[in-house]
Amino acid sequence: MAAEKHTIVALELATTSIRAIAGHRMPDGTMQVLAFAEENASNCIRKGIIDNIDKTTQAISRVLGQLSLQLGQTISRVYVGLNGQSLHSVQNRIQRSFSEKKQITNALIDELMDTNRGVVYTDSQILEVIPQEYKVGNRAETDIVGMQVEQMEANFLNIIARNSLAENIEKCVNGAGFEVAELLITPLALGDTILNAAEKRSGCAIADIGADTTTVGFYTKNILRKLVVIPLGGNNVTMDIAKCLKTEIEEAEMLKLKYGRAWAENQDTACNNIINYSHDREISESSLIDIIEARYEEILCNIWAQIEDDNDKLTSGIVFTGGAAQVRHLSDAFSYITKCGKQTRVVKGLPSDINTAGGVYIPDNGRLNSILALLMHGDQNCIVQISTPSTPIVESEPSGEDTTTAGQTNSGNNPDDGNNAGEGEPEVPAEDTPKKKRSIWGLLKKALTDDDEEETTIS
Repeated sequence: MAAEKHTIVALELATTSIRAIAGHRMPDGTMQVLAFAEENASNCIRKGIIDNIDKTTQAISRVLGQLSLQLGQTISRVYVGLNGQSLHSVQNRIQRSFSEKKQITNALIDELMDTNRGVVYTDSQILEVIPQEYKVGNRAETDIVGMQVEQMEANFLNIIARNSLAENIEKCVNGAGFEVAELLITPLALGDTILNAAEKRSGCAIADIGADTTTVGFYTKNILRKLVVIPLGGNNVTMDIAKCLKTEIEEAEMLKLKYGRAWAENQDTACNNIINYSHDREISESSLIDIIEARYEEILCNIWAQIEDDNDKLTSGIVFTGGAAQVRHLSDAFSYITKCGKQTRVVKGLPSDINTAGGVYIPDNGRLNSILALLMHGDQNCIVQISTPSTPIVESEPSGEDTTTAGQTNSGNNPDDGNNAGEGEPEVPAEDTPKKKRSIWGLLKKALTDDDEEETTIS
């Protein structure tokens, strides 16, 4: 049954939490969430990178154990997201010149891809290669197979990260007793899930503002052009509040969530409001907002710095997602700070192609968009398949000559004497013994045959 339902399990190692989610892909292509579990990860993951192997392994084991209990099934493997501060894109160009016009073949394109894959980056590895356009003369083409050229240039966008990023993830997942079905690059999966076709085609930027990092991607003509991770996020806002107010992180987080806004449209309305907090202290709401605004301004300025050069290509503007992007007036703050005049969209709620099964609750505050994107990209069953051996069926209905009667006839026993059959053996109730049933049927059959012979003789 598990194999038929094709249960997919995804795992996200985020700065604040280790999360696991399971779902079924429905016939219409949507995903139904079946279970969700998470555990605090602040003591083992930092800026999206595993900081403590042992603690991360133990946390993964507990979270997937909780998910298995909710499912009532055993998980064997998981899809895991790759993210973190070391993740970024690098452009690479490969030029080829030929002595005479040469027709481009798939073999030549594969050769160029292999050459690109062979590029070595210090202490980093290529996780994904995204082909860009091929330049032929003054033209930029995405498909050049069949064309005849004397010179050409192949452009690739290599997504790279530290060697230890993937190695440590696999080490922790395997150490917890699970297989890695596939390592998925989280920002790529998120872009495919959050952005619509028109946005990726016409030109759009996506900014995922998380706890410790902000990931920025830029798309145009349906191709990712840039990916960068900024080491700033919502936790920086929380720490600023804690430092300025000399309070605990937990209280600072509560104040941020309750009063936070990225931009105050009318400060005058907030100036007279007083906020009371621990140890009988107080602060004006406007002062608290100033602290929050200052850090969000830094985050938004860094986002704009990564996409400003492509401002004229941002036809569909900027899409914000992530838990820290749910702060009030984020779009207003971005427009006011950058003066770019681009439209903005903040992703709220669950994606339209994801729903939940009865009794399953997952928060729709934007924190889970990444793991939902990982779930949507899974396509293999992640549940242990237990094969049940088939039980042979014993026929109780007679077919042809009865074997028990034949056995009795061969042994010289009188078939008419039912009491002699099985003499000396323990008595077994007829309803529990198929062999006894067949013996009675044989006697009845012979009796009917004898009656027919007698009628024939008389007639």
